[in-house]
Amino acid sequence: MTQPMYNHIFHGTTIIGIRHNGQVAVAGDGQVTLGTTIMKSGARKVRRLYNDQILCGFAGATGDAFTLFDRLEGKVKEFNGNLLRAAVELAKDWRTDKYLRNLEALLVAANAEHLLVLSGNGDVIEPDDHIAAIGSGGAYALAAARALLAHAPNLSAAGIAREAMNIAAGICVYTNTNLIIETL
Repeated sequence: MTQPMYNHIFHGTTIIGIRHNGQVAVAGDGQVTLGTTIMKSGARKVRRLYNDQILCGFAGATGDAFTLFDRLEGKVKEFNGNLLRAAVELAKDWRTDKYLRNLEALLVAANAEHLLVLSGNGDVIEPDDHIAAIGSGGAYALAAARALLAHAPNLSAAGIAREAMNIAAGICVYTNTNLIIETL
């Protein structure tokens, strides 16, 4: 029996991206698990791409994510910094290319204009509320960020991301508080 894609990749990762009041933040925890064992607590799952104009975070297999980071950056260069066009082209390749379609990861990518979630199923999703979260604690971080945005709108994008990740870490055993937060 074939296992569904993304069946096991969410454990040990939480990523959140937020666009708020002209600011952009992408935060990731540092936890890496293998099964139910914490293998590392300080992994860097968020990075800057394209001359520091794009923030990107991943959930999933690390090697697969680095391949996708490289491919996304190549597409962004090909389309002169147009993140949305690059993401759509990457999603097309990811879904149809024999090698790429086996990569198991999700990406959150953001710049000053767009916040996107990319998947190997060909999805390029731009959330209506400018908050995107992926990984095992993603739903918790998303709920926390929405509540913070509604009740503490004066917080910065990075402040909302930090607090949402801390709340997620208090609920999800696969999320920790060793955060990397990048901002634009």
